[in-house]
Amino acid sequence: MDNKPVDKNEVFRIAVRKFGPFESAMQKIWDQYCLTSGCSLKAEMVPMDLHELHESTLIKKGLKNGDWDVAHINTDWLFEGYTDAAFEDLKPLINKEAPVAFPEGWSNSLLASQQFTDQIIGLPFHDGPECLIYRKDLFEDQTEQERYFAQYGKALTVPQTWEDFIQVARFFNRPEQNLYGTVFACYPDGHNTVFDFCLQLWSRGGTLTDETGKVKVNSAAAIEGLEFYRTAVKDQKAVHPDSADFDSVRAGAAFANGEAAMMINWFGFASVCEVDSSSKVKGKVEVALLPASQGCKSASLNVYWLYTIGAGSLHKQTAYDFIRFAVNEANDKLLTLEGGIGCRISTWKDEEINQIVPYYHKLEQLHEGAKTLPQKSNWAEIATLIDEMVLTALHSEIEVEVIVKAAQDKINLIDK
Repeated sequence: MDNKPVDKNEVFRIAVRKFGPFESAMQKIWDQYCLTSGCSLKAEMVPMDLHELHESTLIKKGLKNGDWDVAHINTDWLFEGYTDAAFEDLKPLINKEAPVAFPEGWSNSLLASQQFTDQIIGLPFHDGPECLIYRKDLFEDQTEQERYFAQYGKALTVPQTWEDFIQVARFFNRPEQNLYGTVFACYPDGHNTVFDFCLQLWSRGGTLTDETGKVKVNSAAAIEGLEFYRTAVKDQKAVHPDSADFDSVRAGAAFANGEAAMMINWFGFASVCEVDSSSKVKGKVEVALLPASQGCKSASLNVYWLYTIGAGSLHKQTAYDFIRFAVNEANDKLLTLEGGIGCRISTWKDEEINQIVPYYHKLEQLHEGAKTLPQKSNWAEIATLIDEMVLTALHSEIEVEVIVKAAQDKINLIDK
């Protein structure tokens, strides 16, 4: 299926989401693939942050024009790439030679987003829904429990409501010990604050779209959630002072360094705490469902990463052979041991993995309540407007109702 003869000087280009565990796992998987397959192509793996990755693969049409053979693409961008014919359809290749245990080896929640009509445009790479990650050693410490009860007249427990979340964060906030109650990821990249906003909205019983499928940010639940988020992030007696500059990776690194008692972040950042040799909180971490408003259900967000093949790749058969190899049971487990999150059910239930990361089996439970973002070809553009809305709330004193209405007006212009 490759479009031209391959010689040893040719390069196979992979666009990689920048994150140490991804980069090390990808290199090991490629090396092993070449050993077992006899592939003589040289791999050029280019790690990129979110903005750069999106721009290089989709905005500048790198997948469509053959700049990239394989790319890590997250589910936020799938519809955009699909409508621009950026991705190779994997269905004929899967029909001919499917990955091991496909599709039953994966949860349905990791197979749905990449299916469009009769096309499949990616295979699961990395996952881990948003959850509450906390320091169990602090919560279980008898002295801390006594102090908390003396201060608040109630037991120190994992927070079930957002009000309790802030109260517990304030309790554990000890700047003199380089320990903060919680840490947020507020770096303006069109992702972090958007995800936080959605979680606040959903955990208050709100929805992101109306009955016609249009994005709706001007609602009572949205206003209440954004007001809470603004107050929480600005709370210097509860929150890590570098939150404004942190993306999810750096927030996760701060937690692994022992700088926060709790955080709302991707499951993967809990796992990293157990497998990264530099982690200062190994064996001290646990995960739970996110807090919610009184009487409302907890919510989670399922955004996952996929291996995709560029429609313009000159090495499509090699690309498919590689990603098919990369998603086998051994390599899914390898990714997990490196600090990523495997996507196979076999990895979630693996005995060795659960000994290293005792809460790994909880992934199935977290997936049950996980929601996905709307599939829209211009979602990145809409997400930028939501990002601007949240950042305006964080960096101004304008009333939230005014900010939300202005954002809704801008969204209405492009959400046709």
